[in-house]
Order: sequence, then C-alpha cells, then structure tokens
Amino acid sequence: MGSTMPIWIEAGLWGLLGGAALVLGALTAWFLRVPDGVVAGVMAFGSGVLISAVAFDLMEEAVETGGLTATALGFLGGAVVYLAANALLARRGAQHRKRSGGQQPSESEQGGSGAAIAVGALLDGIPESVVLGVGLLGGGAVSVPVLAAVFISNVPEGLSSAAGMKRSGRSAGYVFGVWGGIAVLSGLAALIGYLALGSAPPEVIAVITAVAAGAILTMIADTMIPEAFEETRVWTGLITTVGFLVAFAIDRL
Repeated sequence: MGSTMPIWIEAGLWGLLGGAALVLGALTAWFLRVPDGVVAGVMAFGSGVLISAVAFDLMEEAVETGGLTATALGFLGGAVVYLAANALLARRGAQHRKRSGGQQPSESEQGGSGAAIAVGALLDGIPESVVLGVGLLGGGAVSVPVLAAVFISNVPEGLSSAAGMKRSGRSAGYVFGVWGGIAVLSGLAALIGYLALGSAPPEVIAVITAVAAGAILTMIADTMIPEAFEETRVWTGLITTVGFLVAFAIDRL
C-alpha cells in the first residue's frame, strides 16, 4: 500500500482484508464439501495463532503503554462485554453460529435466529478489526502477526458457519449478504477505530487494545475451541499449540 494513500483508508482496507477471509471461507463452504475434520483442524490452528497474537502483540503492547492496572481492567471488561452480548444472542438462537452441522436453527425453528447469527458473527469480528485500525496509529504499521491471526482464524469461521447456514436452509443471498456485510463492517470498524482514536492519549489506546484482546480470547474459548473439539477431539490441544508456536515464531523472526 503506497505512502500516497491516507492512513485512515489504509486502516479500512486492512480491516476489509481481515473480513474478506470470512467471505473466502463462506464461498468455499457453499461450493465445496470440506470435511468437518479439516475445518475443525484449521479452527484449532487459528485459535492458537490468535492466542499468540493476543498475548504477544496486543497485551504486551497495551501493558507497555497503559500499565498493568488499566490493561487488566480493559482485558476483563472486554471479556465481560463479549460474554454478556454472546449470552443475549444465544437466547435468540445464535449459540451454534460457528457450527457446521445441523446445530444452527432454521428461521422456521426459531424466528429471528438468522439475524442473531449474523449479529453474533459481527460480534466475533469487530474487536479484531478495531485492533487492526488502532495498530496504524502514531505512524505504526499494521501488525503482521495480528493480521495473519485474524485472517487464519476467519477462514474456518466463515467456512464452518456458512456450512451450518446452508444446512439449516438459509439462502445464498442470506449467507453472502451476512459475510459480505461483515467484511465491509470490519473495514469500517478498522477505519473508525483509527479515526476515533487518532488524537486519543496512548493510555486510552492501550485500554481499548486490551478490551479487544479480552473479547478475542473469550471468543476463542467460548466458540472456536469447543467447535474445533467437536471434531478434532484429542488432537485439538496439539493443533492449537502448533498454531501458537507458528505465530510466535513469525513474531520473533
């Protein structure tokens, strides 16, 4: 991305790229029959990559700038907010939104579940996108490990969820409307994150990074790892560990 481009547009494009991985996953699921074990394996790997990004990019950076207390409060706050929003959406039929089997309710089984699943998918993606935009503040560059983590974890998420949507009788218009919309909103979240926090003190940015990190870690534990475990069983821990190690190595190199 050339230096002639305004940074806020660049932030939006990075967010869009992260969100585009969801569309890529959904397209794959719609046209190909990907074995559940493969989806689950990639999801476990993506979980490990994301955990590494949370620990070594987001939290480390937040602590250095904002101190431990503010970072800890933000981190816990992000977890609680995600948990509350997730619980609310689960009541409306979105608790199995990442599931590829027949666990997702159809609209006839639970009215409004389609909207809840879409909002849930958005809830999972927004913290990641904000982090991508915030990374460009102060002349910074987008964090390659974080971008890789978002992309690698979003592909199986879109894949698994879209397969579940297809199985519960959702139309192509609904499926691609949801994921295309979320990709665009991911870009907007990154762009708004950059613009809204452009003049914010570093401590505020640190806390917001920690909030996003808390939400991401909760999402991994609540939805990604359980979904992966359904299929990969005893291998889940090992695959997640390999994902973590690969991301950690990339970060250090």
